[in-house]
Amino acid sequence: MRERKSAKLNIQQQQQQHQNGHLSPFKLAKLLDPDASWDKDQLGDVLHWIRQGLALLCGLLWGAIPLVGGVWFLLFLVLSSGIIYAYYALVLKVDEEEFGGHWALLQEGVFASISLFLLAWILVYSLAHF
Repeated sequence: MRERKSAKLNIQQQQQQHQNGHLSPFKLAKLLDPDASWDKDQLGDVLHWIRQGLALLCGLLWGAIPLVGGVWFLLFLVLSSGIIYAYYALVLKVDEEEFGGHWALLQEGVFASISLFLLAWILVYSLAHF
């Protein structure tokens, strides 16, 4: 009986939060907690945004240094994929098979990050060195 009341109270609180337009905030501590539970969408979003941040950082750095050539593009791809792999395999210790395997996790946000990386790299290089 007590469990039913508790479940009913939780549902009512969630409905009130949705009605008020306030959802519970995402806890940043979860990003480094290997015991945290992840669903496919949450982990995909986190990997996507990590890759976007890395793409922006590398693009700005590559453009400011003035690096040119395909080697640096390949270095970005290897670095980005390595960091994503290390994050989900070593930090979070998730079972990749639950999320579709390594390939599914490694391709989260890869095309958007390539676009952002190239945009930042070309803009900074062009604006700073010409």
